[in-house]
Amino acid sequence: MPQILVAANYKIKIKMNPTLSKTISGLVENFKITDERRATLQPLIDFIQDKKDKNLPINLNFICTHNSRRSHLSQVWAQVAAAFYKVPNVSCYSGGTEETALFPKVAETLSTQGFQVLKISVEPNPVYAIKFDENSKPIIGFSKKYDHAFNPENGFAAIMTCSQADGGCPFIAGAEKRIPITFEDPKVSDNTPQQNEVYAERSLQIASEMFFVFSQIKS
Repeated sequence: MPQILVAANYKIKIKMNPTLSKTISGLVENFKITDERRATLQPLIDFIQDKKDKNLPINLNFICTHNSRRSHLSQVWAQVAAAFYKVPNVSCYSGGTEETALFPKVAETLSTQGFQVLKISVEPNPVYAIKFDENSKPIIGFSKKYDHAFNPENGFAAIMTCSQADGGCPFIAGAEKRIPITFEDPKVSDNTPQQNEVYAERSLQIASEMFFVFSQIKS
């Protein structure tokens, strides 16, 4: 049965399954984010706040090298955090410096943490629909270059989630602001007994930081 999750101080109700509700409750009860990391997140907070204050669309494009792991996790959790804290006009995207495929372990990890993940195409680069509550439109996940037609052309923040993409993309056409927020690649655990644990930890780290960002947005 779906649970109605209410965010403290925001009076927001989101109908989601109990697993995802529990995952999010654990995140927002105690943000474990260092001062150094909070400083890294501040430019994204400022970008979102400025757009919200001006009642403008808030377009966020999360970018890593292959658009297969970290950028998708960031896209998904940021979109959920925006809904949870009821920050309007937020659209989250992801892209890479090259096109590969959303790594299956990412989809599996999100499913384990409570998302409904639907594979809606069967091809080398499949398309996924990722739902976090009963009625919100699904988040669409598939690997693409950051300037793919699916993504916004201008007026967006380019959030660089890996150092390779940040260093390899000195210029992101159309980006209003470029913000490096890098995460360690869970790929290092592939083909090891620690893979499930590492992917879960990275997903929850990204989730915690995205929820912290949106918790700082003032109404």
